[in-house]
Amino acid sequence: MNRVGPRLGEPASLWRMRVVPIASVMFASALPMMLPLIANSPVLPPLGLIFFLCWQLLRTEMWPVWIGLPLGLWDDLFSGQPIGSAIGLWTLASIAIHYSSQRIYWRGFLHDWAIAALLIGIVQSLAALLAHPDAAPGRVLLLVVPQIIVSALLVPLVMRLTGKFDNFRLKRR
Repeated sequence: MNRVGPRLGEPASLWRMRVVPIASVMFASALPMMLPLIANSPVLPPLGLIFFLCWQLLRTEMWPVWIGLPLGLWDDLFSGQPIGSAIGLWTLASIAIHYSSQRIYWRGFLHDWAIAALLIGIVQSLAALLAHPDAAPGRVLLLVVPQIIVSALLVPLVMRLTGKFDNFRLKRR
């Protein structure tokens, strides 16, 4: 029997429900390594972090709070940061998002954008300070400011992409 479309009440693919969010964050973390770019200072935005935050803001209930541990480890392996920096910082960002989602019941797009931009700034600043502990904090933070600004401006685009991935994830067959 040849079916044309999904049956009424048929659930979405469990495989897609679980794999699409994790694979998108993992691919975004590994993407800068695939680009032929050599630079003395950070120029590419942390795409893995942005996708991670957008998924957390879009579907707060989808992942447990500890999901920052494995995804942060994956990002540490590709970003060149000291092992453990993204693990800890992403977990703290996940805790902050879960806490804010309990406190702010009616979040809009601008709220999500502000939360993501604030967390990107905090995580990137702390990651830069962890990567260069002997350097002057003012000089290190000055290097990271352009990357933070570009990352904050990319949040709406990544949020839109995350929404498209979420529609694909929830689509029935």
